[in-house]
Amino acid sequence: MDDDGHGSSSSSPLHVVICPWLAFGHLLPCLDIAERLASRGHRVSFVSTPRNIARLPPVRPAVAPLVDFVALPLPHVDGLPEGAESTNDVPHDQFELLREAFDGLAAPFSEFLRAACVDGAGSRPDWLIVDTFHHWAAASAVQNKVPCVMLLLGAATVIAAWATGVSEHTADAVGKERSAAEAPSFETERRKLMITQNASGMTVAERYFLTLTRSNLVAIRSCAEWEPESVAALTTLAGKPVVTLGLLPPSPEGGRGVSKEDAAVRWLDAQPANKSVVYVALGSEVPLRAEQVHELALGLELSGARFLWALRKPSGVPDADILPPGFEERTRDRGLVVTGWVPQISVLAHDAVAAFLTHCGWNSTIEGLLFGHPLIMLPISSDQGPNARLMEGRKVGMQVPRNESDGSFTREDVAAMVRAVAMEEDGRRVFTANAKKMQEIVADGACHERCIDGLIQQLRSYKA
Repeated sequence: MDDDGHGSSSSSPLHVVICPWLAFGHLLPCLDIAERLASRGHRVSFVSTPRNIARLPPVRPAVAPLVDFVALPLPHVDGLPEGAESTNDVPHDQFELLREAFDGLAAPFSEFLRAACVDGAGSRPDWLIVDTFHHWAAASAVQNKVPCVMLLLGAATVIAAWATGVSEHTADAVGKERSAAEAPSFETERRKLMITQNASGMTVAERYFLTLTRSNLVAIRSCAEWEPESVAALTTLAGKPVVTLGLLPPSPEGGRGVSKEDAAVRWLDAQPANKSVVYVALGSEVPLRAEQVHELALGLELSGARFLWALRKPSGVPDADILPPGFEERTRDRGLVVTGWVPQISVLAHDAVAAFLTHCGWNSTIEGLLFGHPLIMLPISSDQGPNARLMEGRKVGMQVPRNESDGSFTREDVAAMVRAVAMEEDGRRVFTANAKKMQEIVADGACHERCIDGLIQQLRSYKA
Protein backbone atom coordinates (compact mmCIF):
# COMPACT_ATOMS: atom_id res chain seq x y z
CA MET A 1 0.00 0.00 0.00
CA ASP A 2 1.24 3.51 -0.78
CA ASP A 3 0.11 7.13 -0.87
CA ASP A 4 -1.18 7.25 -4.46
CA GLY A 5 -4.77 6.48 -3.55
CA HIS A 6 -4.30 2.75 -3.04
CA GLY A 7 -4.34 3.25 0.72
CA SER A 8 -1.53 3.75 3.24
CA SER A 9 -0.72 3.23 6.86
CA SER A 10 -0.93 6.99 7.41
CA SER A 11 -4.51 7.38 6.15
CA SER A 12 -7.41 5.28 7.31
CA PRO A 13 -9.66 3.55 4.75
CA LEU A 14 -12.79 5.32 3.58
CA HIS A 15 -16.31 4.00 4.00
CA VAL A 16 -18.32 4.77 0.85
CA VAL A 17 -22.04 4.08 0.37
CA ILE A 18 -23.16 3.53 -3.25
CA CYS A 19 -26.84 3.74 -4.24
CA PRO A 20 -27.52 3.00 -7.96
CA TRP A 21 -30.71 3.19 -10.01
CA LEU A 22 -32.67 -0.02 -10.68
CA ALA A 23 -31.23 -0.74 -14.13
CA PHE A 24 -28.40 -3.15 -14.78
CA GLY A 25 -26.77 -0.53 -16.98
CA HIS A 26 -26.34 1.37 -13.70
CA LEU A 27 -26.03 -1.48 -11.20
CA LEU A 28 -23.09 -3.13 -12.97
CA PRO A 29 -20.91 0.00 -13.37
CA CYS A 30 -21.63 0.85 -9.72
CA LEU A 31 -20.55 -2.64 -8.71
CA ASP A 32 -17.37 -2.07 -10.72
CA ILE A 33 -16.74 1.17 -8.80
CA ALA A 34 -17.34 -0.70 -5.53
CA GLU A 35 -14.77 -3.36 -6.45
CA ARG A 36 -12.19 -0.80 -7.55
CA LEU A 37 -12.58 1.09 -4.27
CA ALA A 38 -12.41 -2.14 -2.27
CA SER A 39 -9.26 -3.21 -4.14
CA ARG A 40 -7.60 -0.15 -2.61
CA GLY A 41 -8.64 -1.13 0.90
CA HIS A 42 -11.76 1.01 1.21
CA ARG A 43 -15.04 -0.30 2.60
CA VAL A 44 -18.16 -0.08 0.44
CA SER A 45 -21.84 -0.44 1.33
CA PHE A 46 -23.77 -1.23 -1.87
CA VAL A 47 -27.47 -0.40 -1.50
CA SER A 48 -30.10 -1.97 -3.75
CA THR A 49 -33.09 -4.31 -3.64
CA PRO A 50 -32.88 -8.00 -2.66
CA ARG A 51 -33.54 -9.52 -6.09
CA ASN A 52 -31.20 -7.13 -7.88
CA ILE A 53 -28.42 -7.90 -5.43
CA ALA A 54 -29.01 -11.63 -5.94
CA ARG A 55 -28.71 -11.18 -9.72
CA LEU A 56 -25.40 -9.33 -9.64
CA PRO A 57 -22.26 -11.26 -10.57
CA PRO A 58 -20.23 -12.38 -7.55
CA VAL A 59 -17.70 -9.91 -6.21
CA ARG A 60 -14.08 -11.02 -6.68
CA PRO A 61 -13.03 -13.05 -3.62
CA ALA A 62 -10.03 -10.81 -2.95
CA VAL A 63 -12.23 -7.78 -2.28
CA ALA A 64 -15.46 -9.45 -1.14
CA PRO A 65 -14.82 -8.87 2.61
CA LEU A 66 -14.85 -5.10 2.00
CA VAL A 67 -18.12 -4.95 0.01
CA ASP A 68 -21.31 -5.11 2.09
CA PHE A 69 -24.65 -5.47 0.30
CA VAL A 70 -27.56 -3.61 1.90
CA ALA A 71 -30.92 -5.00 0.71
CA LEU A 72 -33.89 -2.63 0.96
CA PRO A 73 -37.16 -4.25 -0.25
CA LEU A 74 -39.25 -2.21 -2.67
CA PRO A 75 -42.61 -1.14 -1.27
CA HIS A 76 -45.76 -2.36 -3.00
CA VAL A 77 -47.11 -0.17 -5.81
CA ASP A 78 -50.42 -0.99 -7.50
CA GLY A 79 -49.87 -2.15 -11.07
CA LEU A 80 -46.21 -3.09 -10.63
CA PRO A 81 -45.72 -6.84 -11.29
CA GLU A 82 -44.87 -8.98 -8.29
CA GLY A 83 -41.11 -9.36 -7.94
CA ALA A 84 -40.29 -6.54 -10.36
CA GLU A 85 -37.19 -4.77 -9.08
CA SER A 86 -35.34 -3.62 -12.19
CA THR A 87 -36.11 -2.02 -15.53
CA ASN A 88 -35.52 -5.47 -17.08
CA ASP A 89 -38.58 -6.74 -15.21
CA VAL A 90 -41.17 -4.32 -16.60
CA PRO A 91 -42.20 -2.86 -19.96
CA HIS A 92 -40.97 0.64 -20.65
CA ASP A 93 -44.43 2.10 -20.06
CA GLN A 94 -44.25 0.88 -16.44
CA PHE A 95 -40.98 2.61 -15.58
CA GLU A 96 -42.92 5.32 -13.74
CA LEU A 97 -44.38 2.67 -11.44
CA LEU A 98 -40.88 1.38 -10.77
CA ARG A 99 -39.71 4.92 -10.04
CA GLU A 100 -42.64 5.39 -7.68
CA ALA A 101 -41.68 2.21 -5.83
CA PHE A 102 -38.05 3.33 -5.74
CA ASP A 103 -39.09 6.66 -4.23
CA GLY A 104 -40.69 4.58 -1.48
CA LEU A 105 -37.17 3.59 -0.41
CA ALA A 106 -36.52 7.16 0.77
CA ALA A 107 -37.52 6.47 4.39
CA PRO A 108 -35.73 3.09 4.80
CA PHE A 109 -32.63 4.47 3.10
CA SER A 110 -32.63 7.48 5.40
CA GLU A 111 -32.95 5.16 8.40
CA PHE A 112 -30.05 3.00 7.13
CA LEU A 113 -27.84 6.06 6.68
CA ARG A 114 -28.83 7.55 10.05
CA ALA A 115 -28.06 4.25 11.82
CA ALA A 116 -24.70 3.99 10.04
CA CYS A 117 -23.82 7.51 11.14
CA VAL A 118 -24.56 6.88 14.83
CA ASP A 119 -23.02 3.40 14.96
CA GLY A 120 -20.23 3.40 17.50
CA ALA A 121 -18.21 0.75 15.66
CA GLY A 122 -16.43 3.26 13.45
CA SER A 123 -18.60 2.57 10.40
CA ARG A 124 -19.85 6.12 9.81
CA PRO A 125 -19.87 6.67 6.02
CA ASP A 126 -17.32 9.14 4.70
CA TRP A 127 -19.13 9.60 1.37
CA LEU A 128 -22.35 8.69 -0.40
CA ILE A 129 -22.32 8.08 -4.17
CA VAL A 130 -25.85 8.43 -5.61
CA ASP A 131 -27.22 7.94 -9.09
CA THR A 132 -28.50 10.84 -11.15
CA PHE A 133 -32.12 11.12 -10.01
CA HIS A 134 -31.88 10.05 -6.34
CA HIS A 135 -32.72 13.42 -4.85
CA TRP A 136 -34.05 11.82 -1.67
CA ALA A 137 -30.80 9.91 -1.10
CA ALA A 138 -28.83 13.12 -1.55
CA ALA A 139 -31.23 14.86 0.86
CA SER A 140 -30.56 12.16 3.45
CA ALA A 141 -26.84 12.75 3.00
CA VAL A 142 -27.31 16.44 3.73
CA GLN A 143 -29.45 15.65 6.78
CA ASN A 144 -26.83 13.26 8.17
CA LYS A 145 -23.88 15.48 7.23
CA VAL A 146 -22.39 12.92 4.84
CA PRO A 147 -20.83 14.50 1.72
CA CYS A 148 -22.36 13.27 -1.53
CA VAL A 149 -21.13 12.46 -5.04
CA MET A 150 -23.66 12.67 -7.89
CA LEU A 151 -22.89 9.91 -10.41
CA LEU A 152 -23.41 10.60 -14.12
CA LEU A 153 -22.75 7.42 -16.11
CA GLY A 154 -22.49 9.12 -19.48
CA ALA A 155 -20.10 10.84 -21.88
CA ALA A 156 -18.68 14.21 -20.87
CA THR A 157 -19.67 15.66 -24.24
CA VAL A 158 -23.31 14.68 -23.76
CA ILE A 159 -23.39 15.85 -20.14
CA ALA A 160 -21.86 19.21 -21.07
CA ALA A 161 -24.40 19.75 -23.84
CA TRP A 162 -27.42 18.75 -21.76
CA ALA A 163 -26.34 20.61 -18.65
CA THR A 164 -25.55 23.93 -20.29
CA GLY A 165 -27.47 23.82 -23.55
CA VAL A 166 -25.80 24.50 -26.87
CA SER A 167 -24.43 27.90 -25.88
CA GLU A 168 -21.57 29.58 -27.70
CA HIS A 169 -19.33 28.71 -24.77
CA THR A 170 -20.22 25.03 -24.99
CA ALA A 171 -19.73 24.98 -28.75
CA ASP A 172 -16.29 26.57 -28.48
CA ALA A 173 -15.20 24.46 -25.54
CA VAL A 174 -16.02 21.03 -26.90
CA GLY A 175 -15.09 21.81 -30.50
CA LYS A 176 -15.68 18.97 -32.90
CA GLU A 177 -17.23 16.89 -30.12
CA ARG A 178 -20.17 19.33 -30.13
CA SER A 179 -21.94 17.18 -32.73
CA ALA A 180 -23.35 15.16 -29.84
CA ALA A 181 -25.68 18.09 -29.10
CA GLU A 182 -27.18 18.35 -32.58
CA ALA A 183 -30.33 16.29 -32.31
CA PRO A 184 -32.99 15.46 -34.94
CA SER A 185 -36.48 16.74 -34.22
CA PHE A 186 -37.89 13.35 -33.11
CA GLU A 187 -35.17 13.13 -30.48
CA THR A 188 -35.76 16.70 -29.33
CA GLU A 189 -39.44 15.91 -28.84
CA ARG A 190 -38.59 12.89 -26.69
CA ARG A 191 -36.23 14.98 -24.61
CA LYS A 192 -39.09 17.32 -23.74
CA LEU A 193 -40.41 14.49 -21.57
CA MET A 194 -37.63 15.40 -19.12
CA ILE A 195 -39.46 18.61 -18.27
CA THR A 196 -42.94 17.07 -18.33
CA GLN A 197 -44.50 16.31 -14.98
CA ASN A 198 -45.23 12.61 -14.55
CA ALA A 199 -47.20 10.44 -12.14
CA SER A 200 -44.67 11.00 -9.36
CA GLY A 201 -45.41 14.73 -9.44
CA MET A 202 -41.79 15.56 -10.28
CA THR A 203 -40.10 15.87 -13.66
CA VAL A 204 -36.89 14.04 -14.54
CA ALA A 205 -35.15 17.41 -14.82
CA GLU A 206 -36.29 18.40 -11.32
CA ARG A 207 -34.90 15.16 -9.91
CA TYR A 208 -31.59 15.80 -11.64
CA PHE A 209 -31.23 19.36 -10.39
CA LEU A 210 -32.30 18.53 -6.83
CA THR A 211 -29.70 15.76 -6.71
CA LEU A 212 -27.06 18.07 -8.14
CA THR A 213 -27.91 20.86 -5.69
CA ARG A 214 -27.56 18.52 -2.72
CA SER A 215 -24.28 16.96 -3.89
CA ASN A 216 -20.72 18.09 -3.22
CA LEU A 217 -18.98 16.50 -6.19
CA VAL A 218 -19.98 15.15 -9.61
CA ALA A 219 -18.37 12.00 -11.06
CA ILE A 220 -18.61 11.18 -14.78
CA ARG A 221 -17.81 7.97 -16.64
CA SER A 222 -15.18 9.35 -18.94
CA CYS A 223 -11.53 10.39 -19.07
CA ALA A 224 -9.41 13.08 -20.69
CA GLU A 225 -7.87 10.54 -23.07
CA TRP A 226 -11.34 9.68 -24.42
CA GLU A 227 -12.91 13.16 -24.63
CA PRO A 228 -10.10 15.69 -24.22
CA GLU A 229 -12.01 18.86 -25.18
CA SER A 230 -15.14 18.04 -23.22
CA VAL A 231 -13.41 16.85 -20.06
CA ALA A 232 -11.24 19.98 -20.10
CA ALA A 233 -14.37 22.15 -20.42
CA LEU A 234 -16.49 20.27 -17.89
CA THR A 235 -14.59 21.14 -14.72
CA THR A 236 -17.73 22.06 -12.74
CA LEU A 237 -21.50 21.58 -12.89
CA ALA A 238 -23.56 24.18 -11.03
CA GLY A 239 -20.39 25.09 -9.18
CA LYS A 240 -19.72 21.49 -8.09
CA PRO A 241 -16.29 20.06 -9.00
CA VAL A 242 -16.36 17.31 -11.65
CA VAL A 243 -14.07 14.27 -11.40
CA THR A 244 -13.64 11.51 -14.00
CA LEU A 245 -14.09 7.83 -13.14
CA GLY A 246 -12.48 6.43 -16.26
CA LEU A 247 -14.55 4.34 -18.66
CA LEU A 248 -15.00 1.40 -16.26
CA PRO A 249 -14.55 -1.18 -19.03
CA PRO A 250 -15.45 -4.77 -18.12
CA SER A 251 -12.87 -7.50 -18.07
CA PRO A 252 -12.10 -8.44 -21.70
CA GLU A 253 -11.79 -12.10 -20.72
CA GLY A 254 -15.51 -12.60 -21.16
CA GLY A 255 -17.00 -11.86 -17.77
CA ARG A 256 -17.64 -14.08 -14.79
CA GLY A 257 -19.77 -17.16 -14.61
CA VAL A 258 -20.41 -17.56 -18.38
CA SER A 259 -20.92 -21.15 -19.43
CA LYS A 260 -18.96 -22.39 -22.41
CA GLU A 261 -22.16 -24.22 -23.31
CA ASP A 262 -24.14 -21.02 -23.82
CA ALA A 263 -26.24 -21.39 -26.99
CA ALA A 264 -25.12 -18.07 -28.50
CA VAL A 265 -21.44 -18.83 -27.92
CA ARG A 266 -21.85 -22.35 -29.34
CA TRP A 267 -23.49 -20.88 -32.44
CA LEU A 268 -20.60 -18.43 -32.87
CA ASP A 269 -18.13 -21.29 -32.51
CA ALA A 270 -19.71 -22.88 -35.57
CA GLN A 271 -19.32 -19.72 -37.73
CA PRO A 272 -16.29 -18.77 -39.80
CA ALA A 273 -13.71 -17.19 -37.48
CA ASN A 274 -12.75 -14.46 -39.98
CA LYS A 275 -14.91 -11.67 -38.52
CA SER A 276 -18.03 -12.71 -40.39
CA VAL A 277 -20.88 -12.06 -37.90
CA VAL A 278 -22.78 -8.87 -37.02
CA TYR A 279 -23.85 -8.92 -33.38
CA VAL A 280 -27.18 -7.13 -32.90
CA ALA A 281 -28.24 -5.94 -29.43
CA LEU A 282 -30.33 -2.87 -28.70
CA GLY A 283 -30.32 -2.97 -24.92
CA SER A 284 -32.72 -4.37 -22.38
CA GLU A 285 -34.67 -1.27 -21.32
CA VAL A 286 -36.56 0.16 -24.30
CA PRO A 287 -37.47 -2.45 -26.93
CA LEU A 288 -38.29 -1.50 -30.49
CA ARG A 289 -41.93 -1.43 -31.52
CA ALA A 290 -43.12 -4.52 -33.40
CA GLU A 291 -43.09 -2.80 -36.80
CA GLN A 292 -39.50 -1.63 -36.16
CA VAL A 293 -38.44 -5.16 -35.19
CA HIS A 294 -39.84 -6.37 -38.52
CA GLU A 295 -38.03 -3.66 -40.46
CA LEU A 296 -34.74 -4.44 -38.71
CA ALA A 297 -35.19 -8.17 -39.33
CA LEU A 298 -35.89 -7.66 -43.02
CA GLY A 299 -32.90 -5.31 -43.24
CA LEU A 300 -30.61 -7.98 -41.78
CA GLU A 301 -32.02 -10.47 -44.23
CA LEU A 302 -31.58 -8.08 -47.15
CA SER A 303 -27.95 -7.35 -46.19
CA GLY A 304 -26.90 -10.98 -46.64
CA ALA A 305 -24.77 -10.77 -43.46
CA ARG A 306 -24.38 -13.45 -40.84
CA PHE A 307 -25.94 -12.18 -37.62
CA LEU A 308 -26.50 -13.01 -33.97
CA TRP A 309 -29.44 -11.00 -32.61
CA ALA A 310 -30.13 -10.58 -28.90
CA LEU A 311 -33.77 -9.50 -29.17
CA ARG A 312 -35.90 -8.12 -26.37
CA LYS A 313 -39.52 -8.90 -27.17
CA PRO A 314 -41.83 -5.93 -27.70
CA SER A 315 -44.44 -5.65 -24.96
CA GLY A 316 -47.85 -7.14 -25.65
CA VAL A 317 -46.91 -8.83 -28.94
CA PRO A 318 -47.62 -12.58 -29.34
CA ASP A 319 -44.47 -14.64 -29.86
CA ALA A 320 -45.65 -15.71 -33.30
CA ASP A 321 -45.86 -12.07 -34.45
CA ILE A 322 -42.53 -10.75 -33.12
CA LEU A 323 -40.57 -11.58 -36.28
CA PRO A 324 -41.74 -11.38 -39.92
CA PRO A 325 -43.40 -14.56 -41.24
CA GLY A 326 -40.78 -17.05 -42.43
CA PHE A 327 -37.83 -14.86 -41.38
CA GLU A 328 -36.11 -17.42 -39.16
CA GLU A 329 -36.53 -20.19 -41.74
CA ARG A 330 -35.13 -18.03 -44.55
CA THR A 331 -32.09 -16.96 -42.51
CA ARG A 332 -31.52 -20.17 -40.55
CA ASP A 333 -28.22 -20.94 -42.29
CA ARG A 334 -26.65 -17.57 -41.36
CA GLY A 335 -28.54 -16.07 -38.44
CA LEU A 336 -29.63 -16.76 -34.87
CA VAL A 337 -32.22 -14.82 -32.85
CA VAL A 338 -32.03 -15.22 -29.06
CA THR A 339 -34.81 -13.78 -26.89
CA GLY A 340 -33.25 -14.77 -23.55
CA TRP A 341 -30.09 -13.58 -21.85
CA VAL A 342 -26.94 -13.35 -23.99
CA PRO A 343 -23.42 -13.11 -22.48
CA GLN A 344 -22.57 -9.90 -24.33
CA ILE A 345 -18.91 -9.65 -23.32
CA SER A 346 -18.25 -13.24 -24.37
CA VAL A 347 -20.01 -12.60 -27.68
CA LEU A 348 -18.11 -9.39 -28.39
CA ALA A 349 -14.83 -11.14 -27.53
CA HIS A 350 -15.48 -13.92 -30.04
CA ASP A 351 -13.29 -14.11 -33.15
CA ALA A 352 -16.32 -14.58 -35.40
CA VAL A 353 -17.80 -11.12 -34.60
CA ALA A 354 -17.08 -8.45 -37.20
CA ALA A 355 -19.26 -5.51 -36.09
CA PHE A 356 -21.78 -4.45 -33.47
CA LEU A 357 -25.26 -3.17 -34.35
CA THR A 358 -26.04 -1.26 -31.17
CA HIS A 359 -28.42 1.27 -29.62
CA CYS A 360 -25.33 3.13 -28.33
CA GLY A 361 -26.09 2.96 -24.66
CA TRP A 362 -22.88 4.05 -22.95
CA ASN A 363 -22.21 0.56 -21.52
CA SER A 364 -22.62 -1.10 -24.91
CA THR A 365 -20.60 1.56 -26.72
CA ILE A 366 -17.67 1.05 -24.36
CA GLU A 367 -18.01 -2.74 -24.53
CA GLY A 368 -18.07 -2.79 -28.33
CA LEU A 369 -14.98 -0.60 -28.60
CA LEU A 370 -13.18 -2.63 -25.92
CA PHE A 371 -12.88 -5.27 -28.63
CA GLY A 372 -12.25 -2.85 -31.50
CA HIS A 373 -15.56 -3.49 -33.27
CA PRO A 374 -16.93 -0.92 -35.71
CA LEU A 375 -20.47 0.19 -34.85
CA ILE A 376 -23.73 0.17 -36.80
CA MET A 377 -25.79 2.57 -34.70
CA LEU A 378 -29.54 2.59 -34.10
CA PRO A 379 -30.19 4.77 -31.01
CA ILE A 380 -33.60 4.52 -29.36
CA SER A 381 -33.83 6.85 -26.35
CA SER A 382 -32.10 8.87 -23.63
CA ASP A 383 -28.41 9.65 -24.30
CA GLN A 384 -28.12 7.10 -27.10
CA GLY A 385 -28.61 9.59 -29.96
CA PRO A 386 -25.86 11.93 -28.72
CA ASN A 387 -23.59 8.94 -28.06
CA ALA A 388 -24.16 7.72 -31.61
CA ARG A 389 -23.35 11.12 -33.09
CA LEU A 390 -20.22 11.31 -30.96
CA MET A 391 -19.08 7.90 -32.25
CA GLU A 392 -20.02 8.75 -35.82
CA GLY A 393 -17.83 11.84 -35.46
CA ARG A 394 -14.96 9.55 -34.46
CA LYS A 395 -15.60 7.56 -37.66
CA VAL A 396 -15.93 4.23 -35.86
CA GLY A 397 -19.17 3.43 -37.68
CA MET A 398 -22.38 4.82 -39.17
CA GLN A 399 -25.91 5.51 -38.00
CA VAL A 400 -28.91 3.95 -39.70
CA PRO A 401 -30.68 6.90 -41.37
CA ARG A 402 -33.92 7.92 -39.64
CA ASN A 403 -37.05 9.81 -40.52
CA GLU A 404 -36.51 13.28 -39.04
CA SER A 405 -40.00 13.61 -37.59
CA ASP A 406 -40.78 10.17 -36.16
CA GLY A 407 -37.46 8.30 -36.02
CA SER A 408 -38.60 5.45 -38.26
CA PHE A 409 -36.14 3.60 -40.48
CA THR A 410 -36.32 1.29 -43.49
CA ARG A 411 -35.02 -2.20 -44.18
CA GLU A 412 -33.08 -0.84 -47.15
CA ASP A 413 -31.19 1.61 -44.94
CA VAL A 414 -30.47 -1.08 -42.34
CA ALA A 415 -29.07 -3.34 -45.07
CA ALA A 416 -27.00 -0.52 -46.56
CA MET A 417 -25.40 0.37 -43.21
CA VAL A 418 -24.66 -3.27 -42.36
CA ARG A 419 -22.93 -3.70 -45.70
CA ALA A 420 -21.05 -0.39 -45.47
CA VAL A 421 -19.67 -1.01 -41.97
CA ALA A 422 -19.27 -4.79 -41.80
CA MET A 423 -19.07 -6.20 -45.33
CA GLU A 424 -17.74 -3.79 -47.97
CA GLU A 425 -13.96 -3.87 -47.84
CA ASP A 426 -13.15 -0.14 -48.03
CA GLY A 427 -15.61 0.98 -45.35
CA ARG A 428 -14.92 -1.99 -43.13
CA ARG A 429 -11.18 -1.28 -43.21
CA VAL A 430 -11.59 2.40 -42.28
CA PHE A 431 -14.17 1.89 -39.53
CA THR A 432 -12.27 -1.04 -38.03
CA ALA A 433 -9.02 0.93 -37.99
CA ASN A 434 -10.69 3.82 -36.17
CA ALA A 435 -12.40 1.46 -33.74
CA LYS A 436 -9.01 -0.09 -32.99
CA LYS A 437 -7.67 3.37 -32.12
CA MET A 438 -10.52 3.84 -29.65
CA GLN A 439 -9.86 0.32 -28.33
CA GLU A 440 -6.42 1.45 -27.21
CA ILE A 441 -8.03 3.95 -24.83
CA VAL A 442 -10.83 1.68 -23.60
CA ALA A 443 -8.41 -1.17 -22.93
CA ASP A 444 -5.86 1.07 -21.18
CA GLY A 445 -6.39 -0.24 -17.66
CA ALA A 446 -3.72 2.02 -16.18
CA CYS A 447 -5.58 5.09 -17.46
CA HIS A 448 -8.84 4.09 -15.80
CA GLU A 449 -7.14 3.10 -12.56
CA ARG A 450 -5.52 6.56 -12.44
CA CYS A 451 -9.01 8.06 -12.66
CA ILE A 452 -10.18 6.01 -9.67
CA ASP A 453 -7.06 7.12 -7.77
CA GLY A 454 -7.97 10.70 -8.67
CA LEU A 455 -11.49 10.18 -7.35
CA ILE A 456 -10.15 8.83 -4.06
CA GLN A 457 -7.77 11.78 -3.78
CA GLN A 458 -10.74 14.12 -4.26
CA LEU A 459 -12.75 12.29 -1.62
CA ARG A 460 -9.86 12.48 0.84
CA SER A 461 -9.01 16.12 0.24
CA TYR A 462 -12.47 17.63 -0.25
CA LYS A 463 -13.34 20.57 1.94
CA ALA A 464 -16.91 21.86 1.94
